[in-house]
Amino acid sequence: MNSSRALLVWAAGVAAYLVAVTQRTTFGVAGLEATDRFDASASQLSVFTVVQLLVYAGLQVPVGVLVDRWGPRSLIVAGGILMALGQAQLAFADSVGAGIVGRLLVGAGDAATFISVLRLLPAWFEPRRIPVLTQWTGIIGQLGQVVSVIPFVALLAAYGWQPAFLAAAALSVLAVVLAVTAIRDSPVPGSGRAAQTLRQTGTSLAQAWKQPGTRLGLWSHFTIQFPGTVFVLMWGYPYLVRAEKIGEGAASALMTLFVAVGIACGPFLGRYVGRHPLRRSTMVLAIAGLITTAWLAVLLYPGPAPLPLLVLLVIALAVGGPGSMIAFDFARTFNPAARMGTATGIVNIGGFVASLVSMFVIGVVLDLLLGSGFSQGELYALESFRLAMAAQLVVLAAGVVAVLIARRRVRRRMAEQGVVVPPLREALARERRRRHETRADRRSRGGQGG
Repeated sequence: MNSSRALLVWAAGVAAYLVAVTQRTTFGVAGLEATDRFDASASQLSVFTVVQLLVYAGLQVPVGVLVDRWGPRSLIVAGGILMALGQAQLAFADSVGAGIVGRLLVGAGDAATFISVLRLLPAWFEPRRIPVLTQWTGIIGQLGQVVSVIPFVALLAAYGWQPAFLAAAALSVLAVVLAVTAIRDSPVPGSGRAAQTLRQTGTSLAQAWKQPGTRLGLWSHFTIQFPGTVFVLMWGYPYLVRAEKIGEGAASALMTLFVAVGIACGPFLGRYVGRHPLRRSTMVLAIAGLITTAWLAVLLYPGPAPLPLLVLLVIALAVGGPGSMIAFDFARTFNPAARMGTATGIVNIGGFVASLVSMFVIGVVLDLLLGSGFSQGELYALESFRLAMAAQLVVLAAGVVAVLIARRRVRRRMAEQGVVVPPLREALARERRRRHETRADRRSRGGQGG
């Protein structure tokens, strides 16, 4: 396999994903301008984000099926076209309804991109390299947030709404051209897709769902992806500023730390998965425990939490982002290549469903507190916000239970196939012996050479 050709294909796919993340986040940084343009209330503007996420989550399984049937290149191109059309629609929209149509198109195009890029990896790279490349795909793609925050915001401030969103649309056009030019589904023409009838597609979807490894991936993604997503996309900033009262500058610094930690720990987690494939769910549970412990420490602290404790919370939440990428490795290793896109789509639903549920529940709790006699000023006070944010722990607990159930079923099936996962204590002892023997062997060879 030509490694330079494989890297070019991957780079083009990652570029398409980076652009998709940029399109996903442009509206969020244009909230004040959107309020003026559409003469919309805060609740009306929130519909833009909710609708976009609902479309993204709802299309994961259909997109996964289509990736398996048509190949990732076709879906990446189609996604880019949809996002270009959506941003162009938003550029000229002058009403809430017309703007929502634009975000619907962006959400649909975004949904088609990530799964398709992941589908390229098994066709072009050796299995041992895929966990690390999966992490780097997520890391580089998330830099699209930087594109929306810096150059897009600068365009918006300098030239206004239409030029900024038309420029964003042009970025998707460039991604489409790059995908058409550089991406191929597989080194062997025609092997990157599965020719299936509609009935066979339904059977493939059912088989992907019945595979316990797919469900383990779904619940892993559900459990550790959503806390960071909820924090960054919606409730984290108001919680830090209004409840913990740390100031806007410090809150922005913590949000930047969130991105930096995700970038730093992603490659480490990729190497861990590559070296310890039988301990992937252990890492998922460890991250879930870290997030739970950090939230409990902050929520139970008497009075406003000190800044170092908030830093630890943000670090724990940030680890959940790259940690959730482990879920896609379950989809890859427990399903044949012909239905990997379908399985990946099922897995990718998990975190976004959990995010939407948690965002909604936190809002409901805050509304109930307001209806129970809290004033608008008290609503975002520390105690009321603590009660609302604590609702996430229920979702986390449900996810952990589901992971444990799915893992037991996976290990039972593996045992039937002759693969037994040793107890963690035994595995750690074996790893220590291996390292000791390796060091002794090196000393022995060093002595012979000296």
